[in-house]
Amino acid sequence: MRKVVFLFVFFINVSVFAQQEPNLSRYKTTKEKLKVWLQYTSEVLNTEDYPKLIIAAQKGIALSKNHPAYKSRFYFLKGNAYEFNNNQNKNAMVNYELALHYAKKARHLKNETSSLMRLNYIYYALHETSKSKDLIKYVKKVVDTTKSTYSKAYLNGSIAEYYLNNAKYEIFIDYQLKAITYKKLLPKNTIETENIGISYSQIAAAYTKMKQYNKAIEYLNEAKPYVKQSPYVSAFICNYYLQCFVPLNQPDSIQKYYRLIYTYPSVKDSLFLNLSFANRSMSDYYINQGKTAAAYHYAQKAILFGKKSTDEDIIMEANTVMGRVLYEKGEYKKAIETLTLASKNALKYDKESYVMINKKLSQSYSALGNWKEAFRYNEIYSKSNDEMMQESAKQSIANAEAHYQNKTKGQRIKNLSTQNTIKNIQINDARKQRVYLISGLVLVFIIGLLLFRQSQIRKKNNQNLQVLNQELDEANKIKARFFSILNHDLRSPVSNLIHFLHLQKENPELIDEAAALRMQTKVITGAENLLSSMEDILLWSKGQMENFTPHPQKVTIEVLFEETEKHFSSNENIQLSFENTENIILNTDENYLKTIIRNLTGNAIKALEKTENGKIIWKAWQENNQTYLSITDNGPGGSQEKFKALYDDSEVIGIKSGLGLHLIRDLATAINCKIEVCSKSGLGTTFTIIFQ
Repeated sequence: MRKVVFLFVFFINVSVFAQQEPNLSRYKTTKEKLKVWLQYTSEVLNTEDYPKLIIAAQKGIALSKNHPAYKSRFYFLKGNAYEFNNNQNKNAMVNYELALHYAKKARHLKNETSSLMRLNYIYYALHETSKSKDLIKYVKKVVDTTKSTYSKAYLNGSIAEYYLNNAKYEIFIDYQLKAITYKKLLPKNTIETENIGISYSQIAAAYTKMKQYNKAIEYLNEAKPYVKQSPYVSAFICNYYLQCFVPLNQPDSIQKYYRLIYTYPSVKDSLFLNLSFANRSMSDYYINQGKTAAAYHYAQKAILFGKKSTDEDIIMEANTVMGRVLYEKGEYKKAIETLTLASKNALKYDKESYVMINKKLSQSYSALGNWKEAFRYNEIYSKSNDEMMQESAKQSIANAEAHYQNKTKGQRIKNLSTQNTIKNIQINDARKQRVYLISGLVLVFIIGLLLFRQSQIRKKNNQNLQVLNQELDEANKIKARFFSILNHDLRSPVSNLIHFLHLQKENPELIDEAAALRMQTKVITGAENLLSSMEDILLWSKGQMENFTPHPQKVTIEVLFEETEKHFSSNENIQLSFENTENIILNTDENYLKTIIRNLTGNAIKALEKTENGKIIWKAWQENNQTYLSITDNGPGGSQEKFKALYDDSEVIGIKSGLGLHLIRDLATAINCKIEVCSKSGLGTTFTIIFQ
């Protein structure tokens, strides 16, 4: 019957549907492929196509070569396939052990917990007693050290099942109640809720084994609210009620729960298991009532549904009850055939059934006068019954010893309590002496705490002051930048305007009427450009006062060149030209780049003050996925020392010396570009802006 308990835990998660095998070539990384393949393999498990599951899991194992967590999961699913496919438990054990190995390697506690749970059952099914003991020692160690509520919940359940297998029901109940306590702490969902109900029903099954049927019913009543949403589990719960009400001889309750089982929808295997289980209980009831015809009818139905379930345990139990019915009917030959068939798997699944089968075989052969076989089966019955009774006696002795130890400990506690009363009087005297000392220490502590608090407040105020100083320093730097921008962008147009006004005032006779008109027009145009530039700069400055940060957007180089040409249109003696054959568009801050271009152009104009036929050429081009802007003049050039301010933060600067180069450097850094300079004496200078 223990396998039935596991099966209804398993069936609550089954939803059968066809799943298309994923095309792994569509996924780039191994992790993506593993994630998709694990999902597919899990869905194959749900379809109960176990040969296909073995193939899918094996492919997952090969795919997860360097991923132990995934490899653990695929070995676990392969173990599921062997376990649920005609109980290939040895193959299942090998794969579960590998799953546990790789789970430990990956330090994946959830995979480790799953593997330990299944190995606990498999070792029991294969009678691997030594491995089972070692496993439970390890499980207890994990439970004592882990902080995972999930692992504590399910591994306490595994320890409980170990003691259930060994008929140590009281220890089983203790661990199962611990498991329930932790399960109630897990996030609420349908599966976790149902698992709480299943755990209660397992405790009920243990009380049934101990023939404490009323206690079993109490725990079944506890289980019902947790499984009401699951027809699969509810059907099994009804069968456990039947197991209790049959020996209690309560026909109304027996009929109620028998009929109720037929009302629950269920997946195929679960349905047949439940129906075989229920009809077997009904057959037991009518045998006890001496109604062999009714008992035979229900035993036939138990065998029919047992065969449809294809489950060896269920078929064995059905044949056992049929053998008993046939014996009561006096059909001893048929009883022997049926009981012999049942005996093949009886010891494997249920020792009590094995004892019952051999007893009935001995009685059947005795009724036929075959004393030799009757004696042989009676010996088997006596031996197995003695072993079972010895186990029961050991448990009873263990319980009695525990009771005696508890009683002895209780007396010792009482004696110690008297001694403690005397010591408490002595302790109270010592306590009074300590009060004054502690009071003094508390006072010292409070004074220290106040001093510490005062120190922390002072430290916090200093930190706030430091932040304010940093903000003030940053504000001063921003102000210096804007003064620099105003100085460099407005100096040249204002200088040209003042030059013309001085010329007109001091030497009017040098200007003829046509030249005067031309220069007036140019001055007006220059003044208008100056006003536009001032407005542009001041509006930008207003928006940048708090945070001097760039705002990237699409910028057309051609527009910037046109604005630059217009800004410096009052310079007559210098030829300013622009080359932008590729019509380049950049994603950068327009105002930052415009300021850099104006400053570089202003610096070039200043460098050409004493050069005849001065030329300035702006170029824009793209090369190797990078954008370049360059300005070239044919001025006198200079040494690298002259341009040191462009690279060195520590260079001493002044309004007319290197402030423009510092500004250019800071703005270029802000918009993520680099400026290189190449200057040759007597040939001129080229500044190149490289956008990263």
